[in-house]
Amino acid sequence: MPGPNSVPLLDVNRDNRPYREEFMSALAGVLDSGRFLFGPDVVELESEVAKYSQAQFAVGCASGSDALLLALMALNIGPGDEVIVPSFTFFASVSCITRLGATPVFIDIDPDTYNMDVDQLDSLIGPKTAAIIPVHLFGQCARIDRICQIAAEHDIPVVEDAAQSIGAAYHSRPAGSWGTVGCFSFYPTKNLGGMGDGGMLTTNDEAFADRLRLFAGHGMRPRYYHKVVGINSRLDTFQAAVLRVKMNHLPQAVEGRRTNATRYHHLFREAGLVEDGPVTLPVIDENAFSVWNQYSIRIADGRRDEVRQYLADNGVGSEIYYPVPMHQQECFENIGFKAGDLSETERASREILNLPIFPSLTVEEQNRVVEVVGQFYQSGEAKKAA
Repeated sequence: MPGPNSVPLLDVNRDNRPYREEFMSALAGVLDSGRFLFGPDVVELESEVAKYSQAQFAVGCASGSDALLLALMALNIGPGDEVIVPSFTFFASVSCITRLGATPVFIDIDPDTYNMDVDQLDSLIGPKTAAIIPVHLFGQCARIDRICQIAAEHDIPVVEDAAQSIGAAYHSRPAGSWGTVGCFSFYPTKNLGGMGDGGMLTTNDEAFADRLRLFAGHGMRPRYYHKVVGINSRLDTFQAAVLRVKMNHLPQAVEGRRTNATRYHHLFREAGLVEDGPVTLPVIDENAFSVWNQYSIRIADGRRDEVRQYLADNGVGSEIYYPVPMHQQECFENIGFKAGDLSETERASREILNLPIFPSLTVEEQNRVVEVVGQFYQSGEAKKAA
């Protein structure tokens, strides 16, 4: 049982509770319609996400992982192809490549934003490069303008992994509208989270949107006639109905996260933990609009795991995204990377600590988070003095 001073990493129920009656009404409408797949809410959500992302077309699918896989399938990625992708990311950004028999080429990250180090991109492009997957990590866009410029010079498609970044923008242009295709996740913990799995793809190419839809439906058109070997990846109507309710409140939720991020900035500085202290705060690219899917501090004194344990012991939730970069995962060990090839990626995995930032997080809870981090270092200093 959580104590009176406990702070959860996430509280999905608290975030959803104000909209319970809206959810129940939307779900009842789907139940009464009997259109559990391909219902009107799916079509409407696709239109709403396309508009929100300033893309011309959107195609629903079963998950963010499927969105990435479908994007590469529609691009004919396969054996002999290479796809450039960060190693500091969630597994799905890379597994979509290897599932198709292609080879991931890992790129290091910018130490400030945790996104792809664009300055390394040109040197990694070769004759086998078939796609580039920039990941808009933690709610902040990568330098997508430059990425798309380099990709265009080499005629390489760009697949935006925007799973954590619906509503994020770069130079005021939203994630998912820059590349060949954008991939979104509606996993419950995302900024736009459903009540189960769900995903969406965005594109400005009508023919490519149609191809994505074909691959998502077993490659079947018309029924029982299969043009390509696709997969079964549908966004069900119940999820779409829930997501349409939450779409109406997404700007408010984003503003809540942004307010919480600003408050953390002030609190950590006021606590004396930043200037010449052990904590490094998140950095936002001046050209980016972040939607703060995560609030990621660095603990650079080698005590990150101790800090996390101390937080847990005092009822404060935290997480490490990501403790093991993809190039060091056992399932990818045959790629041939060695320690030190991706030094900023490896350093981030040793230092990063992700703190609660969900929209309904209270001022008191944020004060408690910072207070406990401060107490850890005060107790450490006390032990040294003793």
